[in-house]
Formats: sequence, structure tokens, C-alpha cells
Amino acid sequence: MKASAVMPQRAMVLAAGRGERMRPLTDQRPKPLIEVRGRAMLDRLLDRLAAAGVAEVVVNLHHLGEMIAAHLESRDRPKILLSREPDQLLDTGGGVTKALPLLGKAPFFAANGDVVWLDGRTPAFERLASAWDDKTMDALLLLHPTVYAYGYGYGGRGDFFMDSDGLLRRRGESEVAPFIFAGIQILHPRLFKKVPEGPFSLNLLYDRAAEAGRLWGLRHDGEWFHVGTPEALKDVEDALHHLHPGAVQR
Repeated sequence: MKASAVMPQRAMVLAAGRGERMRPLTDQRPKPLIEVRGRAMLDRLLDRLAAAGVAEVVVNLHHLGEMIAAHLESRDRPKILLSREPDQLLDTGGGVTKALPLLGKAPFFAANGDVVWLDGRTPAFERLASAWDDKTMDALLLLHPTVYAYGYGYGGRGDFFMDSDGLLRRRGESEVAPFIFAGIQILHPRLFKKVPEGPFSLNLLYDRAAEAGRLWGLRHDGEWFHVGTPEALKDVEDALHHLHPGAVQR
């Protein structure tokens, strides 16, 4: 990392979703605990956060949340804090908002609990921390080229356009964008001023930040996999075996 970069010491893992498209696998197991080549997606993510030096991770819980809580009892690094959503699923924005008292006042990582990727030369968390500029950014999203995501169960039209400096623009309704959000980001707590009560999506805050010129992106320089359906899960496992035979331990 550059000398001025500061690695966030806290992170939020979004693990509360129902994983509807992964049914029937998610009928009795939360999606973050589904194994990819012998290791739960949640464990892979937490291992990377620990390797990056993140000290505390908040994990939100809703669908089959106590299974996740029990699974995490054996972990001692990083320190795990739980944010339960027992009455209703708060969606991504509402979930992070509820957890803000546990996340502090500094920028923090936020990641989907079901994201699977291979790093390039430098780990993605280090690259995000190095690229963060507190003066100009409220959110910094890791992006992956849309064209390379299609082979693993992704059939959408992308999420964002990114200029040469990294400033993001949301895809219009009739457009096809070259980048998809990879589910990993740095967020600043100031992004959550004047948010709705109850459930809402982080997309609302991305749009606000984009309008203010404070939504930025970083292109992922490794491999990224969209694990959207049971069929895609097999494709991802086959791809990981081909690209990185040792990925079962990553």
C-alpha cells in the first residue's frame, strides 16, 4: 500500500439474505455457509479480512441466522460481532445502518457474505485501502468487467460506467454497462446521514454519492465468480479447480 494508506480496522459482512435463487440449497442452510470446493464462502471471506489485518467484523443475521452464529463461535480471528435482524430483513442499506454503532466513525470494509474471488498480484482489500481518498470518496466499490462474469451464472446488463479516474455513473435503464459490482467495498459512515427507517438498499446511497461525485470504483485485477444458482455453483467449482487447484484452502 502507499505510505498514506490506512487499512480499515473494521468490516461488515452482509450475511442476512435468504438466497432465494440458490434454493433448494438455502432452504436449510444460509447461503454464506454453502461450501465452494470444501470451504464455506463466509470462511473464505473472513480469512481474507483477517489476513488484511482487520481486527473486528460485524456479521448481520436473519435467514437461518443462528446457524451462522453457531458456525462463527469457533473463530478467534478476526473478532466477530453479531447484528441480528430478528423481525424483518433490513436489506443491505438497512442492515449496515443497524450495525453502524458497532462499526465506529472511520471508513470500513463491507462485503457480501457469498462473494467468491481470486486475488491478482495484490489482495483486493489492500488495493481498496490503497485507493481510498477520504477527501473525495464516500464509497469505493470493487468492480469486475461484466463480460467476464457471464460464464458463472451472471446474465445481467452490468451496474456501472467508470471514467479514467475511477468516478462511477449508474447504468441507465436501456444501457449495458461494462462493470458489475463485485460485492466488496469501502464505505464511510457519513454516507448514512438521513437514511430511511427500516429496510432499504445500499443502491439508494450509491445513487446519492454518485450525484455528489463521491462514488468511486476500482477494477478487480483477478478472477471473480457469480455464485447465483445451484447450477452456477458447479461451474464455479470447476473453474476454481482449473484456475487454482489449491483454492480449496483459500
